[in-house]
Amino acid sequence: MGLKTLTVLVRAVELIQQRGITVNLEQLPLDDAKTFKMLSRGDATGVFQLESSGMRDVLRNLRPDRFEDIIAVVALYRPGPMDNIPSYINRKHGRETPDYLHPLLEGTLKETFGIAIYQEQVMQIAQVLSGYTLGGADLLRRAMGKKIKAEMDAQRATFCDGAKANNVDPKKASEIFDQVEKFAGYGFNKSHAAAYALVSYQTAYLKANYPVEFFAASMTFDMSNTDKLNVFRQELSRLNIPLLGPDVNASAPDFSVETLPDGKTAVRYALAAVKNVGDQAMKTLVAERAKGGPFRSLQDFAARLDPKSVNKRQIENLALAGAFDSLDPNRARVHGAAEAVMRHAQLLTEEKASNQVSLFGGGDAGVEAPPLPLPKRHRLDAPRALAEGVRRSRLLSFRPSARCL
Repeated sequence: MGLKTLTVLVRAVELIQQRGITVNLEQLPLDDAKTFKMLSRGDATGVFQLESSGMRDVLRNLRPDRFEDIIAVVALYRPGPMDNIPSYINRKHGRETPDYLHPLLEGTLKETFGIAIYQEQVMQIAQVLSGYTLGGADLLRRAMGKKIKAEMDAQRATFCDGAKANNVDPKKASEIFDQVEKFAGYGFNKSHAAAYALVSYQTAYLKANYPVEFFAASMTFDMSNTDKLNVFRQELSRLNIPLLGPDVNASAPDFSVETLPDGKTAVRYALAAVKNVGDQAMKTLVAERAKGGPFRSLQDFAARLDPKSVNKRQIENLALAGAFDSLDPNRARVHGAAEAVMRHAQLLTEEKASNQVSLFGGGDAGVEAPPLPLPKRHRLDAPRALAEGVRRSRLLSFRPSARCL
């Protein structure tokens, strides 16, 4: 369940490393005040296991301040155990007195304020109160889960006899057995909950301390989910983190982190996240940019374009998304020139393939630069037509700036 989240964590750490900062996920401090303050606000969008609206409400009421609270929440937020969440919260904040069932069990139940949440606690209760071995306690746990009457009757007798040997009143021992049986019916494996909670804490830590890198990584691995990208876009806006539009001269295939002139960091929109352009095509485009430097103009882009990797429709979608704004801010003109760009790239490719060199020594001197026509439908009302083009592009996760329209 957490496989994608683990990949997001690794990618975020890589992005942070690009700033010269090393983060070791296995050595994070588990008492980071910034992380718990963020979770106490219910600010858990993008945080593994904690981002549902119901879970965020629990976090706001709970105000977690220790790693054990996250483990408990992960174990409690399920049908059945959820009924104990209000008591857990009230006991944590002193509004309700914890009930440890018996003084001998305070050490076992103190961590969870007297509420048996984990299967391990059920086993510890049997050990402490009735002298069960570890193996016998595990058999008790399984018997309680199966609820076979004959087996439960035998376990009750063993439990009460063991408790009596520890000077526990048999009637009280039987009452505790009933409580333990109820807990065992929904008890969660603590080692399982702790593993989930650790991943939850790691994602929360990165969001609290390195939000730009965290969101860039998260958006990369959700780039095919426009609804999720829109949620992340809203989070970036709420946190006042700039989201820069796709740009053939600045964007990577994935979402990346960019430092602005004022020193502030921003998330740069991924080229591959533009609708219907494809990841491999954008990797080819970025590889050409890395090899030959930034594209100087649309003509330069056409001259360096590999027509086998990028097609007309991809250029049109990039134009509608504003990816060529740094070369020509007139999106209608670039969109209308897509066919000419492709034709120019194809002619250059064919000329290079035939090893023909012009009289003046330029490999592309015999090929005329592509024209940049302004389509007739855009001449009278370019802003409206451009807005319609952006709508048709279905780039739901990026809102073009006013200057682009």
